[in-house]
Amino acid sequence: MSTTPASPLSLSAAASATSGADGERADLLETLRLHRDFLRYTVRGLTDEQAGRRTTVSELCLGALIKHVAATERQWTAFVVAGPSAIGDFTEESAELRQEWADDLRMLPGDTLAGLLAEYAEVARRTEEIVAGLDGLGHSHPLPAAPWFAPGARWSARRTLLHIIAETAQHAGHADIIREALDGQKTMG
Repeated sequence: MSTTPASPLSLSAAASATSGADGERADLLETLRLHRDFLRYTVRGLTDEQAGRRTTVSELCLGALIKHVAATERQWTAFVVAGPSAIGDFTEESAELRQEWADDLRMLPGDTLAGLLAEYAEVARRTEEIVAGLDGLGHSHPLPAAPWFAPGARWSARRTLLHIIAETAQHAGHADIIREALDGQKTMG
């Protein structure tokens, strides 16, 4: 059974101004929640078939965007806890790794929108649990080896959360375009 999420525009008594370290943590989590809600709202009322349909020249579909954002958030929150070993080394792309990335960007047989949304909700719950348990947001880890990261670069928990927010917001925008092309519905406007 799926429920239709409330419009993100109608949310947010919790989005009040905060201050201090706990306020910063609350602000980051509230911003992430808002962008998650935009993404979830975009898929409201869709069937699995609709969620798996490509509506643009992109390979992306709405279900795959939910799947990808959940996987990305899971991976980067694991990085906050365990460092680069939670993500792996990207300097040598194996066929297995390339297939894993491709599968992350499409709905596979057996994937359902309800299942993907449930997994995303669990990832969100775990992220909030991890962030709540941090001593602070300044602790950092070296980034994993990858051609797109500068050698020796480090990200703090704060920077990692900002990355998760940016990824979520970017893909919520992608989802809005795909949904509008699917049936004319939009998240905003």
